[in-house]
Amino acid sequence: MISQPAASTETGPEPGLMLSCGYGTDRGLLREHNEDSLIAMDPVFAVADGMGGHEAGEIASSLCVETLGNTPQLAPGVRSATAIALQECILAADSRIRSAAGARAGTTLSGVVVVEQLGVPYWLVMNIGDSRTYRLSQGLFNQVSVDHSEVQELVDAGTITREEAAVHPRRHVVTRGLGTGDATEADFWLLPLMDGDRMLVCSDGLSGELDDEHLSRILSAVAHPQDAVDALIEAALHSGGRDNITAIVVDARIA
Repeated sequence: MISQPAASTETGPEPGLMLSCGYGTDRGLLREHNEDSLIAMDPVFAVADGMGGHEAGEIASSLCVETLGNTPQLAPGVRSATAIALQECILAADSRIRSAAGARAGTTLSGVVVVEQLGVPYWLVMNIGDSRTYRLSQGLFNQVSVDHSEVQELVDAGTITREEAAVHPRRHVVTRGLGTGDATEADFWLLPLMDGDRMLVCSDGLSGELDDEHLSRILSAVAHPQDAVDALIEAALHSGGRDNITAIVVDARIA
């Protein structure tokens, strides 16, 4: 499921905030179905990576982004979302997925919501599972979200390196998700929105094929967000395309 935005949105008090985004998804070269879903509609930009095989994962991810799209605090142009409201939305999505799939399917969720506090814009990043949200700001590229996965726990414990995690045989085993298991609490980060910021939200079908250096190089070199998304997906396919690939790129300008 894809919820579509306008090409750009200009809202908020002076100075004006303009957002422009590009988005795309690809089944990849080996998978029979695309179980990824996305929503890219100001103020929410998020990717859900379904788990469960065949159509079950697609149902889970679709219900997740549908729930986000129907949340009043995430209505087009609204800047009032909070971490508490988002967690309530995530729990509602979890309940819908469990009812529809009977714990046979689940989904990850990662993304960013544009919010305002006292008229100042922020990125409110949310994450559950191993889809990812990155930020390119003032020439610095970094992963904002932290994976909920077995290999991330090993990295945090100092047992393996990030490089070893990228090729670990259990790198796709998530420890939190929606629709299955007991852990359904998301992590949140509130970041000041800076002029010129570029956010990347993606499923692990992208981050699993391209390392941070490769992601940063494309995002720094390709100006238009849709062109950047197309270049990222093409590079992931060229690298092997072993999973579904989904990406959203959001640019922020403050006039």
